[in-house]
Amino acid sequence: MFCVRVVRSVRLQKSRNFSLSSSKQDFIRSSVDQKEIDHHKQYADDWWDEKNGPMRALHSMNAVRIPFIRTGLINTGRLKEDEVCASPQYMHGIKILDVGCGGGIMSIPLSRLGAEVTGIDPSQELIDVAKKEVEAQLSADSKIQFLTTTIEEHCSSHKELYDAIVLSEVIEHVTNKEEFVHLCVEALKPTGSIFFTTINRTMASWLGAIVTAEYIFNLVPRGTHDWEKFPTPEELQKYLDRAGCKTLLSCGVLYQPLLNEWYWVENTSINYALHAVKQV
Repeated sequence: MFCVRVVRSVRLQKSRNFSLSSSKQDFIRSSVDQKEIDHHKQYADDWWDEKNGPMRALHSMNAVRIPFIRTGLINTGRLKEDEVCASPQYMHGIKILDVGCGGGIMSIPLSRLGAEVTGIDPSQELIDVAKKEVEAQLSADSKIQFLTTTIEEHCSSHKELYDAIVLSEVIEHVTNKEEFVHLCVEALKPTGSIFFTTINRTMASWLGAIVTAEYIFNLVPRGTHDWEKFPTPEELQKYLDRAGCKTLLSCGVLYQPLLNEWYWVENTSINYALHAVKQV
C-alpha cells in the first residue's frame, strides 16, 4: 500500500463551538442535501446487487477500505496485530460509527469482524435496505444497528462514544463540510480514529469520476457526483486540524472498472483515503 505519511507538525487548537443561536432545526439539517438523498434512494432496490448493480464499485472497495481501517486501528493501538491473526472477529469490542452508511455495504462486513457498529443515514429507504440485509446475512446476536438520522442529531447524545468513525464516499455529497467534520469528531473518543475515502477536486477527477465513470462507461448513475463538492486532501486536513485531529496518512486509490478492483497508488489526484486521530 502506497501512503503519504503526514509529517509536518499539527498545532492543536481548541475545537470551535458552532452556535445554535439561530434555528436549531436549520442547523440540524445543515449537512444534508435533499437532492443527494433523493438521488441515492432511487437505487435502493439494487443496492446489494454486487455484480451488476449501481453500487458495484462500493462493494469491491471493501477489499481496500476495510484493511485500511484495520491497519489504522493497529497503528494507533486500538487493535493488536496478534489478535487480528488469531480471531476472525478481531474487532470485538471496537465501537464504530458508519456515517452515511447507505444500505450497509461496509457496516455489515465490519459487524462480521466483531465490531459494534452503528450505521446512520438520512435516507429511510436505504436504512430499510440495510436492516433487511442484517436479517438476511447476520446472526441475531450481532451488535449492529441502523438509524435514520443525521450526524448533527446523533452526536448531540453520543459524544466521545466511538473508537472509530468511518466516512466512505460520503463527504463529497455533504454541504457545510467543516461543520460536518467537527460534529463527527465530537462523537469520537480521544485518541480515536476517523477514516475517509473520497474524491479529490482536480481536472483528473472531473475526467475520471464524472465524465468517464458517469457518462462514458456508466460505472455509476449519472448525476451521482458534483465536482465542486469534492474536497481536496488539503481542505479535509484543514477541517480535521481545526476540529482537534492530527492527520496520519493520506493514500491514493485507483479503480479498475474492467476487473471491478481497487488498488493503492501514490497518486491522489482522483480517489484518496485519509486517516486522522483525535488528540487528547
